[in-house]
Amino acid sequence: MSSTIRARRAVAVAALAGVSLVGFATAASAHVSVTPGTAEKGGFTKVSFRVPNEKPDAGTTQVTVDLPADHPVAFVSVRPLPGWAVKVTKTKLATPLKSEGGELTEAVSSVTWSGGRIDPGQFQEFDMSVGPLPEDADRLVFKAVQTYSDKSVVNWDQDPGDGTKEPEHPSPVLKLTPKAATETTEAGGGPVATASATSDDGTARTLGGVGIAVGVIGIGVGAFGLVRARNARSGS
Repeated sequence: MSSTIRARRAVAVAALAGVSLVGFATAASAHVSVTPGTAEKGGFTKVSFRVPNEKPDAGTTQVTVDLPADHPVAFVSVRPLPGWAVKVTKTKLATPLKSEGGELTEAVSSVTWSGGRIDPGQFQEFDMSVGPLPEDADRLVFKAVQTYSDKSVVNWDQDPGDGTKEPEHPSPVLKLTPKAATETTEAGGGPVATASATSDDGTARTLGGVGIAVGVIGIGVGAFGLVRARNARSGS
């Protein structure tokens, strides 16, 4: 075997090894995630669960997302996705959840999408609106279950912690941030913004009154001048 042939084979083997490593890295890094990654405490938000297909020879046919039981969300609505059927499961709460409409005795515990298919090399996003988000937590951990056409199941249920060392099958995590500070501040027992608005309103009314008075005086002066002019012409 010539040195040229040996060199060509060595290059081919190295290239195949490189492709295998790239493919392995891609599969290892792909996982079910939630976007956006952050949301404001106490508010409503739309979240999208991105599900990539990791298998080269099977498609994803079912996705289930479990909502955290330790911090139930009062209102959950699911965005329709063509080709996929949706099943929403509710669970009775041990402690009723207070909301604007009263007390809720049950909350959504999981949402399952089925009937569709995510082929190899593709991904799909599953949307839902949730809220109000808890104010006594810094994050919500959603566990997900991915089922393939070959009947294999992948559980994305491992707590990723602070993200410094990601586990093999991390759960999607939504970080919760404090509410944005309001611009109105308290001063002298009342809101500055309200006092300023009241002051501006009073100033506008005063200026309006002055304008009307000046207008009336102008009309009077004009009428008086017109009368004098007519009398002067009559006397002449």
